[in-house]
Amino acid sequence: MGNIDIERGGAVARPAAQGAPGRMPGVRKVGFDAPLRWLARGWDDFRATGFRGAFYGAVFALMGTLIALVYATKWQLTMGLTAGFFLIGPFVCTGLYELSRQRARSEPVSLPASMVCWRRNLGGIAFFAAILTFAMIVWARVSVVLFALFSTTDFPDLKAVVGQIVTFSNLEFIMVWGGVGFVFATLVFSISVVSVPLILDRGTDTMMAIFSSVRALFASPGPVYLWAAIIVLLIGASLVLWFGLLIVTAPLIGHATWHAYRDLIEGAD
Repeated sequence: MGNIDIERGGAVARPAAQGAPGRMPGVRKVGFDAPLRWLARGWDDFRATGFRGAFYGAVFALMGTLIALVYATKWQLTMGLTAGFFLIGPFVCTGLYELSRQRARSEPVSLPASMVCWRRNLGGIAFFAAILTFAMIVWARVSVVLFALFSTTDFPDLKAVVGQIVTFSNLEFIMVWGGVGFVFATLVFSISVVSVPLILDRGTDTMMAIFSSVRALFASPGPVYLWAAIIVLLIGASLVLWFGLLIVTAPLIGHATWHAYRDLIEGAD
């Protein structure tokens, strides 16, 4: 296939062979219509796999509900619980990618097999999860420091910071916090666009997957940032309106991310 042009949604690409896990993959440019195609294909996967992805959506909904419950009753434990969820989150996502991968390879669709697919590259996925958790902890500490700079009270705890964010009682803090948060979110998203699907599908090491993800972002910044906005809109709405919506929106985004990986990374067909 190395010399055969493949047309994908109107864009023609000439993918290289998949190659060995240690080889840096090439990236493709995509158009602004790509994120909508990813969503459509994600829904098609969700439906064609018998909505098995809803299991993982329920896991994410349970995570959100548990964090909200702990914050309301034992807010001191919220940070540790959230860090734990950041650690296991990438492992949960692999199940969704694996369901799409099974369908793409015309393999029997198996929820039990998808639940343990992370064993193919445990070290790579665990390292990536640790990086995300570290970034979350750093951001939480930065939030507290920013609050202290804008507060006239004693040094704040986590509950005070979250209270300020939720109530919008300190507009200057919200503006600075939001700006710095955008930088953190952009950094995390840039290393996450296709990292876990690449680690899972090809056995790629974590750092190479991260570099590939950043390169994919720089190759198609407009469409990829549009994809980020769609993720924020769908998942954010689920978190604000009702955690139960994650049963649908989380697997939809997960399946669609698999197709983003296939479009953005050469040889992922």
